[in-house]
Amino acid sequence: MQYKSIVFDAYGTLFDITAAARKSALASSTLLIKNDWMDLAEIWRKKQIEYTWLQNILDCHSDFSDITSKALDFALEELALDQQPKLRATLLDLYWTSDAYPEVCQTLEKLNVLDVKLSILSNGTSDMLLSACASTGIDQLLDFVVSVEEVGVFKPDRRVYELVNAKMGYQTRETLFVSSNGWDIVGASKFGFSTVWVNRNKKPVERLPWRPNNEFPNLEHLIDLLN
Repeated sequence: MQYKSIVFDAYGTLFDITAAARKSALASSTLLIKNDWMDLAEIWRKKQIEYTWLQNILDCHSDFSDITSKALDFALEELALDQQPKLRATLLDLYWTSDAYPEVCQTLEKLNVLDVKLSILSNGTSDMLLSACASTGIDQLLDFVVSVEEVGVFKPDRRVYELVNAKMGYQTRETLFVSSNGWDIVGASKFGFSTVWVNRNKKPVERLPWRPNNEFPNLEHLIDLLN
């Protein structure tokens, strides 16, 4: 086999980043969130990522849990949902116990049969990642769960990708990096990893020199690639 290690991004790749808003909408009696949960999920995620980039640029750092809370506050205010403290608390609780995408568990189980180590490398804190892994049942299918808190900076800073070699013991050429985030694929490709872009939403490729080596609509196609 060409690769000894497969490293996954977490949020949007393994964990469904829309699940918290969707579940809250289903349980809510508030018409606004029932109608606007997709907008809430989109604004929340966009602001969350923007805050990580801004902190990198401004050379400051607060952890992903704090950023996630502040991004949610922004999204709730933009949608005039900020006067509902119970909704805020529910959304944050649901984010910590994320849903996995439908094919994730089965794909990881199949990969476990192969001679390859499976890992997460994520902007999330260790506590957030361990909680999400346990709630989705994939905690027993992974060899490493690594947070950017090890280096105190967010993706796509190259120091994050260097953690694969430092923490997991694999060389760049031995690693297949898998992410649903185009900007993460840019960073990983520039670093030197072979990359798989999980393009769940049929987005165009980023207009930058560093492009994915492979593009799939979901994780199932990883099995064919490795075989």
